[in-house]
Amino acid sequence: MKVLNTSLAILVLASSAAYAAVDFASFDTNGDGVISQQEAAANTQLVKIFDQLDTDGNGELSKEEFAKVQ
Repeated sequence: MKVLNTSLAILVLASSAAYAAVDFASFDTNGDGVISQQEAAANTQLVKIFDQLDTDGNGELSKEEFAKVQ
């Protein structure tokens, strides 16, 4: 069930009208090359799947990790 919920959250994030115009740089507001949990808070769907995308568990999303939603 958790996999299904994660898949649905990714689908919603990737297909939402708000996401369509948003890319990695839009979330990386401080320009440090990663998306922090604080930066991700701008999108509720991204917050829901943040932990699944953060495969190295460092509390940040790299461009490669974020690319999984596209």
